[in-house]
Amino acid sequence: MTHELKILPEFFQPIFDGVKNFEIRKNDRPYQVGDILILREANGHSYTGREMRVVITYILRDRNYNKEGYCIMSIKPLKNIKKIVRIMQ
Repeated sequence: MTHELKILPEFFQPIFDGVKNFEIRKNDRPYQVGDILILREANGHSYTGREMRVVITYILRDRNYNKEGYCIMSIKPLKNIKKIVRIMQ
């Protein structure tokens, strides 16, 4: 399954740079390991035109560690990150 998600620039850039390998989200979708996330950078008012695709490799849904109603997903960029990100401007 593929999920299209908005993401703020301060969270998008570390994923793009390969520094951040997780995403914390409301657990309001049927996220599963192996699903694809299309992360679309948005500045709060509109999309910036940058996006990338990542695959979910692990999901933590444990009330002892997560805020209720949220999940922590381990993510990995799909192969060849330079072809995944596209500038639409």
